[in-house]
Parts: sequence; C-alpha cells; structure tokens
Amino acid sequence: MTSPSSSLPEKSGTDLDPPAQPNKNFIPDSRRYPPDQPDQAAGRSRTQRAKTAPWFTPLLRRLHFYAGIFVGPFILVAAISGGLYALSPQVEKIIYADQLTASSRGVALPLADQIDAANAFIGEGQRISAVRPAPEPGMTTRVMYADESLGDSESRAIFVDPATAEVKGDLTVYGTSGALPLRTWIDQFHRSLQLGDFGRYYSELAASWLGIIAVAGLCLWIVRARKSKKAAAAMIKPSNKHKGLRRTLSWHASVGVWIAIGMLFLSATGITWSQLGGDNVSKLREALNWTTPSVSTALGDNAGAAPSGEHAGHDMSGMTGAGDPAGNPDPAAFDMFLSMAQNVNVNTGLVEIKPPADENSAWVVQEIQRSFPTEVDSVAFDPTTMAITDRADFADFPIAAKLSRWGIDLHMGSMFGLPNQIALVFLAAGIAAMVVWGYVMWWQRRPKHDTTKRFGVAPARGALAQAPWWGVALVALVAIGVGLFLPLVGISLVGFVLVDVIVGFVARRRSRTT
Repeated sequence: MTSPSSSLPEKSGTDLDPPAQPNKNFIPDSRRYPPDQPDQAAGRSRTQRAKTAPWFTPLLRRLHFYAGIFVGPFILVAAISGGLYALSPQVEKIIYADQLTASSRGVALPLADQIDAANAFIGEGQRISAVRPAPEPGMTTRVMYADESLGDSESRAIFVDPATAEVKGDLTVYGTSGALPLRTWIDQFHRSLQLGDFGRYYSELAASWLGIIAVAGLCLWIVRARKSKKAAAAMIKPSNKHKGLRRTLSWHASVGVWIAIGMLFLSATGITWSQLGGDNVSKLREALNWTTPSVSTALGDNAGAAPSGEHAGHDMSGMTGAGDPAGNPDPAAFDMFLSMAQNVNVNTGLVEIKPPADENSAWVVQEIQRSFPTEVDSVAFDPTTMAITDRADFADFPIAAKLSRWGIDLHMGSMFGLPNQIALVFLAAGIAAMVVWGYVMWWQRRPKHDTTKRFGVAPARGALAQAPWWGVALVALVAIGVGLFLPLVGISLVGFVLVDVIVGFVARRRSRTT
C-alpha cells in the first residue's frame, strides 16, 4: 500500500487505542530482577527477548512508513502520469483524427502508389525505415522515414489515404506502439520526467518500491485483521463511522487490499523497463532461457529456406535495389514482400514492413497486434534470393516469453483495449489516493498537545533489537539480495537507515538536554 503508514504502533497514543487498563499482576522490573542480580535482566538472550516482544510487525511498519514518506512522491507522479497514459490512446484518436482517418473507404491502392505519394510529399534524401499499411478500411497508411534529428525509436510518419493516395498528415511517431506526439510526451514524462536517462531513475525507484510497500502493507493488514474483533470481510470495506485518523486508516487499508495485486503487477512489469534492475531482469531471463524470440536480419551463406509461393524461382533483385538517392528500395517491393509474408505467417491487418538497413540485411515483415489474441509473428527474407532467412511465431514462444509479452501489453493498456485502459485508470487513481491518505495519516498523528510538532509520530524504532539472531540474519540476507538485484532499492534502503540513525541521535540529544 503506497503510503507513509498503513498501520499504527500498538501503543501510539492516538485515538485508535483504547485507554490502557492497569494490570493487577504487573511486577515491576526492580522486583523481577533485583539490583543485586542485574545479569538476569541485562543478560537475557536475544531469543528470550523475542519471546516477549514482537519484532517483525514493527519492522514492517517502520519500513512501510519510511518508504512511503520518501518514495511516496515518486509513486504519486508515476501513478498520475500512468493513468493519463492509459487514457491517451482514446484521446489520440480525437486529437489526430485528421491524420488517422481516411477520407474514402474505397479499395486500397497498391502500397507502391501510396509510397510514391509520400516520397513526393517529403522530397528527396529521406530514407524509408518502415511502412505500416492501413489496418482496416477508413484508416490511413503510415510511411515512416528515418530522421537523425529525432530521438531514439522515433521516426517521421507520412499518413496516406490508401484509396486516393492523398497525404493526410505529417507527424512524429514513437516505438512499436506508433504513439503520436501527445502520447509520446506523456509516455516520456511517465518514464523519465522528460529528463532523459537520468530521469528514468525516478520511475525505477517508484516501480521497485511499489511492490515492497504493497507486500509490507498487506502483511500489516493481515496482522491487524487477526487482532481485530471484526471479521476480515468487514475490514475490506471502508468505514465512515469514525472521523479523523480512524476513517483515513480504514479507507487506506481497505482500498490497499483491493488493489494490492495490481500494485504488485505494475511493479513487476515496470521494473523490466528500468535501467539498473531491468538489466538484471534481462540477465536472469537469458540465464533461464526466457528471452523473447526475434527474427535475425543478418544474411549469411546459404541462409534461409527455399522461396515459396508465386515468387518462387524468380529473381527479384531488381525490385529491391535503390530506387532513389536515399537508397530506398523500389516501392513495389513492399507489396511483394507483404504478399510473401502473408503466405508464410502474417495473417493480421496490423503489420509493419521494414526494408534492409544495408546490403547485408534482410527484409522483415512483422505483425504488431498487441491486443488479444496476440499477433506478433514475423518473417525475414533475403532480398536477392527471396528465401526465408528466419521466422518467429508467437505460438512457438516459451511460456515465459508469452507471459512477458502479455504483462507488458497489460501494463500499457493495449491487451484488451478500452476495458484494459479503464482498469488501469482506476488502479492508478487508487494508488494515488493511497499515497495521499498516507500523508494525511502522518499529519493526523502529530501530537495534539505539542504545537511545535509539525509532523506525525513515526512508528517506534528498535524492532531489530528485539529480534532473534536468525531474524537479524534473515533480514540482512533479504536486504542484501534485493539490493543487489534492484540497486536503487539497496541504495535508498541505506539512505533510510542513515536518516533513521540521524533522527534517533538528534532525539536522544534533545532528551538529554531537557
């Protein structure tokens, strides 16, 4: 649960706790351990202390608190921008309707005619990087050009009416999703705050801690549910019976339980895009042979299978040569290779045709349908022999690669279209609310009798001091393991510890001077 604190110390001094009842059987320490036998009190083993004082729940509470306080703003920004990104495909259809919509629904002209129109519009000296035929009647074809002035994964797209070859627009598009300028801006803000690679550390920090905070908060909810007289079913419903801190906590805890799985999912899939942790995920997938198959564009001696279909036995090298000073292939080659791919494994309208990058590369025709059912088959052709040099079929992907594909598509809202996007918006709103409620609870927990205290009371420290030796060792091993796999978690965790030590030191000095 993404907040500074989802649960309070058992004796925090707030209105959540009933008045303490005197214990008639209480025996002061001075009577249990007389002064002449100090070793009985001071010499108790760590295991004996652990039997009388809980340590794991207070540790989770303090971790949840610190992570929420310091990482909460990053999670809040990521949640809001992620929610906006989920809505952006629908907004994109409205804002860029002129570019995306064809004027006529007539029979589509050959791709060669459409490409000629785009080339005439853009002028000489521009190299075609890919062509995306209109996926269905009423939509435009995209002829995309490489442009050194654009960023990574960006290209200049000319939108052409497939029935009339009329140019409908000229925009920058981004990535396999083909995002247009508005969605690209939101995506880059969500990923890096528009600060480039350095800004990506913000989203990695948010994604890495989101799952940890969710697990810690869920554990705290379970502990609270077991101690409460209410049934767990009643605790998943927000309560408005009380005011102030109790009401805020009820909403924070209940909503957190409902969206915990979604938070873990966004955390796991978000890490795959990160710089430091994402690199470790890639290495792990390679070690376990969970990588996603892709076609190779490299040409070698005797590469590929024999050509098939109506082009078998024909030399098409003349059609794939440079058709203009920029080194673009003959526009008719796009029709030919699309037809060949349709005879192999391309059977969807959402297709991208990529010409060779150089004389040692193959043509690639790939499906780009990320909605369910997933269609991402691809095939590569030798431009001289027309032989199939490589192919990749989604049906043959390892299950781990399929899960990775589906996870990313769900994260981006493309798996199930509008329902997927609406679900992401609600999830993002829930996460943002969790962060806000966390800070509200922190404010509400400030000591009412001391007006100089501007912030709420933090959960008590010293949990590890009550833990048995194996508990300390286990916590250390888990922290080191997570820190190595997710470096930003490790770095920030060290920062939390340093802040905690400094705060404790300052508090002790103040108590000595008063």
